[in-house]
Amino acid sequence: MNDKVNLLSVNNIEVIYNHVILVLKGVSLEVPEGGIVALLGANGAGKTTTLKSISNLLSSERGEVTKGSIHYENQEIQSLTPSDLVKRGVIQVMEGRHCFEHLTVEENLMTGAYTRGADRKGISEDLEMVYGYFPRLKERFKSLAGYISGGEQQMVAIGRALMARPKLMLLDEPSMGLAPQLVEEIFEIVALLNREKQVSILLAEQNASIALRYAKTGYILENGRIVMEGEAKALADNDDVKEFYLGISQGDQKSFKDVKHYRRKKRWLS
Repeated sequence: MNDKVNLLSVNNIEVIYNHVILVLKGVSLEVPEGGIVALLGANGAGKTTTLKSISNLLSSERGEVTKGSIHYENQEIQSLTPSDLVKRGVIQVMEGRHCFEHLTVEENLMTGAYTRGADRKGISEDLEMVYGYFPRLKERFKSLAGYISGGEQQMVAIGRALMARPKLMLLDEPSMGLAPQLVEEIFEIVALLNREKQVSILLAEQNASIALRYAKTGYILENGRIVMEGEAKALADNDDVKEFYLGISQGDQKSFKDVKHYRRKKRWLS
């Protein structure tokens, strides 16, 4: 899908939970160096499972990759621990703005640097860098994370990931539960990080409209399979995507059930 060198290649992976539940069914995708890639789909499509497959966080939920391979920087990574991957620059920002509620904003940010040892000067510089991107966090640095707003918690989660010096950031539903203005602000900062720090980003989102506005390329996941892929602009202009993910219909309105049936029967499975 692009001419750039791929930082991440996911090749035909299958994921099974509890040895019986097949969740991903031959998923393949690529993230080029310096790229922003959107992974789109409804709730339950398999987006979070795909991200956790890459960051090796499946085992805590009794999941495992049973087929296929995942390569990062041209090396297979399924055997690495999540901590190993963090040290190599693969950082996942979990869905739901996970923060340590009893710690302050700054203490939360500092936890992101735990793999960096005694690099006090570098950590201090990076903390100021995070505050530069998120000035609101600098104002709230002594506040307990459990008492700040949802948007500020999302900023903390992304800022904590930045403290680990990511090469690849896996962002899971950063728009979830946020007001549109805050969503715009978060995505602008993500795009700025991509441009200024060359952080590659795999962005799992239900909000296809904003994700395709900021991504270069995208994949649409449904029921554990990639059903469409392409350049972000081409996907945003596609009539199927407009109708089923952006809520724009060219003809008479149909019920969601009818639309889903029509799409599967007439378009993507034909």
